[in-house]
Amino acid sequence: MELLVAYRDDPAGYNMAKFLSQEMTQDNEIYRGKYYDLLIISTPAISADWLEEKYDYDGFIFLSKHAAESGVLALTCHSTGNFSEAKFGGNDRQIAIPHPYIQKEYLQTLWKNKSEFSDFQITIEATHHGPTALTKPTIFIEIGTTEKQWTDISLCNLVAGLVHSVMTKNIRPSPVAICFGGTHYPDKFTAELLEGTFALGTVVPKHALDNIDENLFLHILKQNKMAKTALLDWGGLGSNKQKLINFLNNTNLEVIKL
Repeated sequence: MELLVAYRDDPAGYNMAKFLSQEMTQDNEIYRGKYYDLLIISTPAISADWLEEKYDYDGFIFLSKHAAESGVLALTCHSTGNFSEAKFGGNDRQIAIPHPYIQKEYLQTLWKNKSEFSDFQITIEATHHGPTALTKPTIFIEIGTTEKQWTDISLCNLVAGLVHSVMTKNIRPSPVAICFGGTHYPDKFTAELLEGTFALGTVVPKHALDNIDENLFLHILKQNKMAKTALLDWGGLGSNKQKLINFLNNTNLEVIKL
């Protein structure tokens, strides 16, 4: 069973959790459900590496706000991890295990309901921030981008309802790919989730490739054991293209250029 997690002082996460908890049974701090459990925590979600000290679940889905300096309205989801210094939770140079099947199903569900969110960009983000130390799959589902959206009860309820519909489905596994290149909002990888065959593991953006050495590359492979393929944003690899190709040539991953 999966555990949905929201930080009490995160208005978007808390509003989504509040909506979902209405149909659940409270058991001390845990809300129990048929398909998933729910927990509202008093410390930031990006620093929730401690969860497994208290709770044993098959995976963790964090409900959260999304902020961006651009102010562009976005509904997004992403895996977690730090390719360099841990400035926003988690540990330095540590990548969490991604949650590819739930991510693909959720993004496709958002897209099918895009008429409800006509002002919003529907996108994934590259892997970033904590928690990074959990030993089970982890994903963030986020509502952006300003306090107006985070406190919009109808919007939060609508997104939470879609999360519930995803969590109650019997999701068919897809082949999984690790992604390299592109921007923080990787158009090609978002399109692959929506229209293509693959579910996505860790997404390593162009700017993080500077930090990839053999140790970090092998760590990413370890955290993406389900992946048989590497998807490359071929035009978005920058000066690290050959370094990455050299690493990939020493693996059994099928390499596909987008």
